[in-house]
Amino acid sequence: MPSLSPLIATLSALDGVARVRTVCDRGASPYTIRAAVARGVLTRPRKGWVALATADPALVAAAEAGVVLSCATEAKRLGLWVLDAAAPHVAAPAHSGVVRTTRSIVHWAAPVVPRHPDSLVDPIENVLALVATCLPFEDALAVWESALRKGLVDLASMRRLPLGPAARRLSEEAMPWSDSGLESFVVPRLRWMRLPIVPQAWIAGHRVDFLIGERLVLQIDGGHHVGAQREQDVAHDAQLMLLGYRVIRVGYFQVVERWHEVQEVLMRAVAQGLHRAD
Repeated sequence: MPSLSPLIATLSALDGVARVRTVCDRGASPYTIRAAVARGVLTRPRKGWVALATADPALVAAAEAGVVLSCATEAKRLGLWVLDAAAPHVAAPAHSGVVRTTRSIVHWAAPVVPRHPDSLVDPIENVLALVATCLPFEDALAVWESALRKGLVDLASMRRLPLGPAARRLSEEAMPWSDSGLESFVVPRLRWMRLPIVPQAWIAGHRVDFLIGERLVLQIDGGHHVGAQREQDVAHDAQLMLLGYRVIRVGYFQVVERWHEVQEVLMRAVAQGLHRAD
């Protein structure tokens, strides 16, 4: 019985799932692969593919279906800010054969970056291009800005790609400074007020989420604003007040579900001139 250790090491380096041709090109023999399948070390998710029994189920499912993980699903796997990705999103070649999945949202659009036959996940550029057409504008903007913030892509490169209208718009709107997905919602929602809005402005030794006009600060609290973080926020709010700034602090639920209430408060603050320096 041949040793399976080299085969396991090869597949582990390929994220646990790979084409048989690729595994053989790296030195494995068809006999060793058959022995590993017989012993339950490997499975065959699809003709021409093998997977370790311990492989990521999402990658195994992609191999089985003949697709790549993409759009909101791959964005979430990359740690990007995704508001909702309940159903799996996958991409398939425009002229591919039968796709063996009934529970996924399948994207058939031609990729902006070619997909290698070995790939089970889409390149980040394809992920963002599909997000642009699949998600509502604000949700897509949050994903794009999250990718920029993490340094996974840059706008100059994206703008050189053959993007569709929705992705082209996002490439013009997205900024790399938003500290969270919630912040990505704010500038588009407040642009109609025609006031200067500076994201991640540095005031009194700390960054604030948004400086509106000269003196109105909007802070958006995520789930981590508790305990010591909350105490630091309160102390910074006091510093801002002593310097003549007015602070409006809101939370996740207000931004996502009750934005109209946040907007009304900001409108009244602006009407009272609280955004202007004395």
